[in-house]
Amino acid sequence: MSIRAKFDIRRGDFQLKVNLSLPAKGVTALFGPSGSGKTSILRAIAGLDFFEGGELQVGESTWQADSSYKKPHERPVGYVFQEASLFEHLSVAGNLDYGHKRVPKEEKRIPLDSVKELLGITPLLSRMPNELSGGERQRVAIARALSVSPRLLLMDEPLAGLDEKRKQGILPYIESLHRELEIPILYVSHSSDEVARLADHLALVEGGVAEEAGPIQEMLTRLDLPLAQGPEAEALLSATVAEHDDEFHLTYLDSSAGKFTVVRKDLSIGEPVRLRIAAKDVSLTLAPQSDTSILNIFPATVLEMAPLGIAQVTVRLDAGGTPLLARVTKKSVSALGIQEGKEVFAQAKSVALLA
Repeated sequence: MSIRAKFDIRRGDFQLKVNLSLPAKGVTALFGPSGSGKTSILRAIAGLDFFEGGELQVGESTWQADSSYKKPHERPVGYVFQEASLFEHLSVAGNLDYGHKRVPKEEKRIPLDSVKELLGITPLLSRMPNELSGGERQRVAIARALSVSPRLLLMDEPLAGLDEKRKQGILPYIESLHRELEIPILYVSHSSDEVARLADHLALVEGGVAEEAGPIQEMLTRLDLPLAQGPEAEALLSATVAEHDDEFHLTYLDSSAGKFTVVRKDLSIGEPVRLRIAAKDVSLTLAPQSDTSILNIFPATVLEMAPLGIAQVTVRLDAGGTPLLARVTKKSVSALGIQEGKEVFAQAKSVALLA
């Protein structure tokens, strides 16, 4: 099942052409700079804004076409806005019940008690919105969006109004939605940290166009897209916690690229995690090094290269089926004879564990 969205969004001098095919599962991040039109896409999908000639197909259901248009209340979506707009005259429980009791019994696919538990809001049910912190308000807003048993959850920069501590506090709850609920989530953000941690898929919204979308590991490392050419170019890897080294306070992780070593983390053996590796932190050698302080070294094959400015090259690598990026100088490329198909060893000087 997929989501097909095609819109020509125009407002004054602003124009955005949208032609996206997105998976109807997991978390898809709409990623781009502020003002690029990410929120406009969400509003068009929710039916809050109408754009003539638009097309929207969600699975087998047509929400917009030449001859049909489902109004917002006819679309089974939950919408989480940037600011948690709760009903101030209702308690937390009242906010949740407001939408839940309006859903026909046969369409209630998500138990409300499960939502309360997932988002950790059971202790808050008797409180009024003005008694909640910013993070608590946003968790209640997410729960209210889920209380209507939506088939699609739209989240418009839900963490933008929170400080860093509260953001880190609420991210695990959003991850739990991803793991526990089989609802596709479209997540708007211009924060690369949020996207790297949450998203399975990525759709780029930039320069008046939203057409490129795909698995996040692929999108981050495609040399024909701007993300791989920017100063913050990076790759994401999936890994599993393998063991802990109490003597040296390290944790070892298994991945398709090889075994990674990170500073000791309080994680369960077998727990899935994500690794983030910046292109600028990856160097290349022709043979594995033993007399080095770098612990994360693994074999890779050069897939392609793209020049970056007058002195550098971005190298896309295949490490056990996982794409990686390395940022090296043109002089190094020449000295090492690096070319497509070359077998090399990648040295990751720094690895960030997203957990």
